[in-house]
Amino acid sequence: MALDDLIAEGSDTRTDAAPNDLEAFWMPFTSNRSFKKRPRLVSRAKDMYYYTPEGRAILDGCAGLWCVNPGHNREPIVEAIRSAAADLDFGPTFQYGHPDAFRLASRIAALAPADLDHVFFCNSGSEAVDTALKIALAYHQTTGAGARTRLIGRERGYHGVGFGGISVGGIVANRRTFGGMLVGVDHLRATYDRENQAFTKGEPDFGAHFADELERIVALHDASTIAAVIVEPMGGSTGVLPAPKGYLKRLREICDKYGILLIFDEVITGFGRLGHAFAAERYGVVPDMITFAKGITAGAVPMGGVLVRKPIHDAFMKGPEHVVELFHGYTYSAHPLACAAGLATLDLYAREGTFAYAKALEPFFADAVMSLKDKPGVLDIRTVGITGAIDLAPKPGAPGLRGYEALERAFHEDGLMMRIAGDALVVTPPLIITKDQVGELVDKLASVIEKVA
Repeated sequence: MALDDLIAEGSDTRTDAAPNDLEAFWMPFTSNRSFKKRPRLVSRAKDMYYYTPEGRAILDGCAGLWCVNPGHNREPIVEAIRSAAADLDFGPTFQYGHPDAFRLASRIAALAPADLDHVFFCNSGSEAVDTALKIALAYHQTTGAGARTRLIGRERGYHGVGFGGISVGGIVANRRTFGGMLVGVDHLRATYDRENQAFTKGEPDFGAHFADELERIVALHDASTIAAVIVEPMGGSTGVLPAPKGYLKRLREICDKYGILLIFDEVITGFGRLGHAFAAERYGVVPDMITFAKGITAGAVPMGGVLVRKPIHDAFMKGPEHVVELFHGYTYSAHPLACAAGLATLDLYAREGTFAYAKALEPFFADAVMSLKDKPGVLDIRTVGITGAIDLAPKPGAPGLRGYEALERAFHEDGLMMRIAGDALVVTPPLIITKDQVGELVDKLASVIEKVA
């Protein structure tokens, strides 16, 4: 598709931001052929809005990809990146270091609960998950429990797109075409039960017993073979599935009982999405590791990482001091620009009280989204933190088509960017959203739901 076709209906001084050919880019998690027939392009962003090449405002209902928690193009973050690029374009962290890497690790550790005191940096949530799984396996090798190699995920879980992540993940479309993946992986049951949980605000009362599935898996495989359990405190990519009340505490108890490591994947829930720095704090549960990404840099520069409890870290710090303790890492771990963005983002969260604001806004946000329950075709609505999902009835014989039509109409007709998970409409706006903008978001959702009914 040519540039002239993209801007035929409007003009903009930033037309150079639009590509003149769409074919070369094989887009991720996208229906490429459909997109390229009618592109959904944005060329700039500010605070709560994206703007198309034609200059049309698009309300960001998904914080980019769950990551732009403090809003778009915030000047302190932009300036920090600009300054860092002028000072240090790249600094290796294999056998060398740069000051901001240590500063940022200390800041993140200070936000984390209990003794989650050590940070291993990478570049994405997918890398963070694979890193955590490798640390778990290496830890058991280091402590003389090398038979503990089995990893436990959960149905409908999403843990990125590395082979480790899709192995412990439980979303069928992410798994079915990639072969056998990792061996020795099992899965807990999903925690969603529409009959008993429909139209719940926050954590459902029903479902803590789903954690007891871990007892069955232990009985099947024996605890001596199980290295770690990894779960999301809130299943995000699968359509906003909050953990039932008491579920995560029960998982912690069972893992402690059998010496199994517990990993919280907080790539989505970290940095304010559920009203706290980490969801672990909201639920009063201390996992052995926390994966993070997205909100740490507000999406401005790719970064991810793993928070690790002190006893796990210290188990590696033995033997000759000149020997590498963990043979793992990435070229761009703790990249200088990412660290600068991370420090500036944490400063912004602290200065503006972002996490507390999100916590205070949650009841209003939940009520607003739940007001859509009587719209045509709505089967369920779930909210937790500043996050919501609306399940629409699928079209007969065409699951996911109604959701896709809603995505297209939202962007082109109602000026709204949102995510879809099949026929679920998912909204996860930047955490700076005002009550008036929540109203705007819900009005746009109502319009879209009625159009695709």
